[in-house]
Amino acid sequence: MLPEVGRDGQLKLMRSKVLIIGCGGLGSVNALYLAAAGVGKIGIADGDRVELSNLNRQIIHFTEDAGKRKTESAVNKLSLLNPDVEIITYPVRVDLKNICKLIRGYDFIIDCTDNIPARYMINDACVKAGKPFSHAGVCRFKGQTMTVIPEKGPCYRCVFPEPPGELAVNGILGTVAGLLGIIQATEAIKYIIGEGKLLAGKLLTYDALEMKFREIPIYRDKNCKTCGKK
Repeated sequence: MLPEVGRDGQLKLMRSKVLIIGCGGLGSVNALYLAAAGVGKIGIADGDRVELSNLNRQIIHFTEDAGKRKTESAVNKLSLLNPDVEIITYPVRVDLKNICKLIRGYDFIIDCTDNIPARYMINDACVKAGKPFSHAGVCRFKGQTMTVIPEKGPCYRCVFPEPPGELAVNGILGTVAGLLGIIQATEAIKYIIGEGKLLAGKLLTYDALEMKFREIPIYRDKNCKTCGKK
């Protein structure tokens, strides 16, 4: 019924292939909404198992799933939600050895990882392969997200040239992960149907305690180690 989507947009979604890396708080929401939207093929890569402490934010997993692989738990729910979607699972930890092979067959990548080295690895691999992707990160009551379109705007490393030191894990309010995950899924859908303005060249931050969004312009760094001229 949405004129910006219509039949053609629904067909584009049905023919699209999206890879979600990480099936935690961000990945759970992405997977559910993309399956509900009718994305034809969804890949889910995660080598971890469900723990009870995950359940405040990883809403695709239930209490009875504790101990199961997250990929197994996710595919069970998504198949019930939309049996017409093809779900491909990769029950592995994504690393330098497999990242390029994993992203190769997908149109859009969604970074839902919870560790900093993985974010740089995904950024570098996607830029090298020319794959558009959405990044998001959450901590405590705050989150941030951006979309990277290789060759057309800044990448993650343009904004954050070097990884910071190890950060203490301070917990996450579950709804913050949910909100940022919904934004990522929305970016994926917009990219696939070719409508609207993406968060390319923008870093969107969110503070739940203040209930504030902030959009920060970001620019491509000509000296960036990943996408710079050299």
